[in-house]
This record gives sequence, structure tokens and C-alpha cells, in this order.
Amino acid sequence: MAVGKKRPGKDRCVIGKASKTSDTVIGGLVLHRDGYGFVVSADKCSEDLFVPARYIGDALHTDLVEAVAVPGRGGKMEGRIRSIVERRMKMLMGRLESHGRGFVVVADDRRVKHRVEVASNKLGGAKHGDNVVVAIKTYPGGERPMMGEVELVLGKRGDVSTEKSAVIFKHQLVRDFPAEVEKEASLARQEFLRLDGKYGDRVDLRSIPFITIDGESAKDFDDAVAVRSEADDAITLFVSIADVSHFVVQNGILDDEAYARSTSVYFPADCIPMLPEALSNDACSLKPNEDRFTLTAQIKIDTEGNILSADFYESVIKSVERMTYTSMKKILIEKDEEILERYKGLLGEFKVMEECFKRLRQNRLARGTIDFDLPEPEIIIDMKGEVSNIVRAERHVGHMMIEEFMIAANEAVARFLTDMKSPCIYRVHETPPEEKLKEFGILMHNLGYKFRIRKDMKPADLAKIAAAVRGKPQERLVNHMLLRSMSQAIYSDKNAGHFGLASGCYCHFTSPIRRYPDLVVHRLVKSVIGISRRKEDFRKRGGMKRSNLAEICEHCSRRERMAMEAEREMAKLHACLFMRDMIGDEYDGIISHVTKFGFFVELIDYFVEGLVHISAMDDDIYSYHEQGMKFVGKKSGKVFAIGDKVCIEVEDVDVPNREVSFILL
Repeated sequence: MAVGKKRPGKDRCVIGKASKTSDTVIGGLVLHRDGYGFVVSADKCSEDLFVPARYIGDALHTDLVEAVAVPGRGGKMEGRIRSIVERRMKMLMGRLESHGRGFVVVADDRRVKHRVEVASNKLGGAKHGDNVVVAIKTYPGGERPMMGEVELVLGKRGDVSTEKSAVIFKHQLVRDFPAEVEKEASLARQEFLRLDGKYGDRVDLRSIPFITIDGESAKDFDDAVAVRSEADDAITLFVSIADVSHFVVQNGILDDEAYARSTSVYFPADCIPMLPEALSNDACSLKPNEDRFTLTAQIKIDTEGNILSADFYESVIKSVERMTYTSMKKILIEKDEEILERYKGLLGEFKVMEECFKRLRQNRLARGTIDFDLPEPEIIIDMKGEVSNIVRAERHVGHMMIEEFMIAANEAVARFLTDMKSPCIYRVHETPPEEKLKEFGILMHNLGYKFRIRKDMKPADLAKIAAAVRGKPQERLVNHMLLRSMSQAIYSDKNAGHFGLASGCYCHFTSPIRRYPDLVVHRLVKSVIGISRRKEDFRKRGGMKRSNLAEICEHCSRRERMAMEAEREMAKLHACLFMRDMIGDEYDGIISHVTKFGFFVELIDYFVEGLVHISAMDDDIYSYHEQGMKFVGKKSGKVFAIGDKVCIEVEDVDVPNREVSFILL
């Protein structure tokens, strides 16, 4: 199955803008498993519109809908879906069940309530109980059921390969590229190799010792960095980014496929790339000791971390080393003698890089950027492809250094395009909605923290909250809830700033191998500086039209959300696969979150979380105290609260539903 090649201007796709009447909104429908939903305004012209379950009608999760806003409970506006503008769900993944004389597919995604009826001659060899991908042929409408045909048989539920494939198809991801796309990528790579050192008027930076810094398993290297000390104590930072726009011609076959995918998706020991490997892992990847085309941001930074100047140009570099986060930690923190000896020729560069990093970070923290750490699981895969361990992913100076350099480059590019009055795809993170901040304020009060939540909260105010809980048992919960209280970062052709970074102007520029918006930003920068592989294309186009950018932003924001959901679910699947052989085993853990239906426990030995359901707490009758977020036994007075250490037994692992259950010991 190829990704649908829908381009801006070919579909009706006006998200979040009022229609003919001011109380009508067109937007993407996001359903909840309980049946209600929200019409999401992708460009944030208005807040997401809540739609009660009884007014969803025949609309499906992800559909583009038109909704009318009416006064609801408490004076808040509620939506009533008036019409379905575009059906976006083309495929559905689920369990095939015999039903009367025919069959139905029950969606694994609990947000899809409709069953898909499948005729006996449209099963494609599938049997009752199989996981299948079904192509939707007829959508529900009144008494008309949803009809479909089995497109692919994934296999038996619970099997590893079946469940991994299920995640991919559930989130509408496609692994394989069409043959013509692979061919185009291969031709682009061969054309680059034939240049044989004849690089035209690109700025030659091959004498500068660029390095890449990535994880051990990384294969696509978007960015390389270098530094230079200046006589006035300033530091010049070179951020050179893979020049993907040289290889991917706008509106060509490769571009259509990259746009349709919009983003690479990363799973444990696996990746579904945005571009074929001939480009993503080869011609565009900044491999050490190989000439590579880049677009460079050259930024001069003073002793206070302020940007004195920024310049942008096409370049050619030759990275001297492929560094990892671990090696940078051993050099800058652990001072490992063996590693220091190995990289002794670059130690001077690393020292200047560390100073540059400190300047930028200090400046960014001073302006109020929210610096909270949400730990992520690192899933270790062995040689057999099985999960051997799940640990808390490290975040140290190696990660933070490259992150700081990328933020500086992204801001510099966004300011440059804005100052030049050029269109731009901004990375927007708006001020948190007042209602969500109030809910967060209640949580903080329940946890015993006295923070005044105001309507005009600044990033620095929330940064203080993150700093106050650092290292405490409540840190993970507070950071998670703080993140949930904020608006979701999106792409937009209008600059609304980035609240979390306390940045007035921000974009994504540094990862064009894996993010389509970055590729577009590269084209916009080239358009402004007047350099292009095909200059006549820019003249004919007259720059990127803002209306097209708005549609690109909506599409890429939506695809990004789908990719993030897929990555989270795949991580949960791997956790279940890891724990399913441990049923009956006992472990120590820490209560990480408390809800009215039980509490979650994070294991000490492994970075895995499971639920102790209230029904499993049978040694007493426990009541949930929202004030303080804890359970209290009515007879014993025993308390279970966030941060408490408990001993649990693994009771059950539900692989298809991605759930791990514990019981208390």
C-alpha cells in the first residue's frame, strides 16, 4: 500500500477557521474511547470544541468535520457535528469475528465504535480471531453500516510480529516505499556521486572539524556542529544541516511521498523513514570523512549567550568524527582517560563547545524557558530481536549540548525569515489555556504546593514549579501534568511564539531528513538568500504561498500526532512483551501516579509501569482522597501515596491491550 499523495490545494482542508457563520468551525475530529470528542483547531484560531458523545453521529476519529458551536453546560460552548467534510480513515485494523452469516471487524482502536461488516467472499483468507487490516468501502450513514474488505491478514493476536504490525497499521503508517520513489532516490544519490568534488559555488567548510553527536544506534545524521573562538571572546557556532532540498525537488515524486509521510517514526531498533535509505542513511546523512552538502547557520555568540550575528549559506562539509552521547559524557563529565586519549586531537574543540553550550543554556534559562525532564524508557533489544532490558533513558551534557545548538539554529533561522518578511513554517507553542492551568493549580494544591496560578502566567512562572519538584517523588507526575496543561506544539504559518522555550520566534530547521516542515524551511531560506539548485523553480513559484503553507502545517501537525501515538504504543507493546514472562514474579516499586481507580507503580529494577487496580487492594476498604492524591484504608488507616515504596507481584500482562497489572504484597 502506498501512502496517499495528497498535496496542498487538492483537498478541502481548512482547519480551525470559521465558515460562513461565526459559530461554525471546521476541524479534525479527535474522539475519546468514552465516545465524546473534540473538533481540533490546528492553527489555534479558536480553542478545541468539545462535542458530547450523543452529537458525534456517524463521524469517525480523524474525520474532517463541520461543527456548529452552541452554549452547553456551565455556559461553555459545545459542538454539534453538522457535516463530514472529508473521510480521513481509509483503513482500519482490528479483530475479525464471525457474526451471523457474515463477519465483522472490531477495531483495536477503542475510539472507533463502529464495526466494519465484511462479506464472506471478501475475507482474503482471514479466519475468525485473526488480526486484519480492512479497507473501508462504505462509511456509516443513518441505518447504513460501515462495509469493508480485508486488505491484509496480520495473524494471531498476541504474536509478536502480529502486534508490531498492528501498531503500524492502526496509526496509518506505511513502511515500504513505492518502486518509483525508491528509483528516484537512487538516481538522486547517483547524480550526487557523479559530481566527484565539483560542488559549484558552495562555501567549502571541509577544513573545519565538524562532528556529529547522536545515539549509538542512529543511522541518519541530520546535523553536524563546529565552533571557533574569536578575538573578542565571542564564539562562532557552525550548525550545518543536511541539504535534503538539493536532492528532493519540490512537487516531484520524492517530495510527494515525503509530504504524505511528513515525519520519520522511530521504534525500538526500528524506523519507518520519511525518505528512502538511499538518501536518509546515505547521500544526505552526514557520515564521517565523506563530502556532504549542507545548509549552514553560522552564529556568533557573546559571553552572555546573546546572538551577535547570524549568516546562512549553502556549504559542503566533511565530518571528522561520529560522536555519541555516551562518548561526550565520558569526555566532558567522567574524564575517561582512554576516551580522552582517543579523541585528544579534538579536546580543544570540545572545550570550546562546552563553553558555547553553557553560554546558550544560561541565557535561555534566564529568559524563563521551562526546563523539566520527563523520563523516557530506553528499550534494549538483543541480537535475537527480543527485549533484554528496559531502563530509564539518560539525559546528560551530551544530549543537552546538541539540543542547545539546535535550538539556537532554529531560532536564528526563524528570526531571519521573519525579518526578511518571508513566509515561514513556525513551531508554535501557545500560552496554556486558563481552564487547564486552573486544573493544574488544584493538583499542586492537593500535593501540598502553594503556587498561585494566574491568568497571565509567564514561562518563568511555570519554570519555577518544575524547579521546585526536581528530585522529589512528585516530580514525574507534576511534570507530566504540567505538560498536559499546556497547548500542544504545532506547525503554523503564523508566528505565535513558543511558550515552553520562552521564545518569541521559533521554527524547525535542523532535521530535514526526518521532518517535512524542516525541508520546507530549507527551501524558504534558499529562496531568500537567492541560491537554488533550480533557480528557475523559485522564480516561477515566486516563493511559497502562505495559503499552501497553512495546509502543509495542518497536515504535518496531524501526521506528527499520529507518529507520536504510534511510538508511545510501540513502547507499551515492548514493555508488555518484556513483562509477560515475569507473571508471578515479585518486585519493589515506587507509586508514580494515583487515580480514583487505583495507582501506578514504577518498578525499581526496570523502567516499567503497571497498575494496581483498586479491586486488587483487598486487605481493607480503601477510599480515594483527591485532596492529597492518596488511598486510605478505612480500618487500618494504611496510606498509599505518590512516592511510597511498595512490593508487588506481576499479576497479568495483556499484550493486545498494552496493559500490565500488579497486585500488592
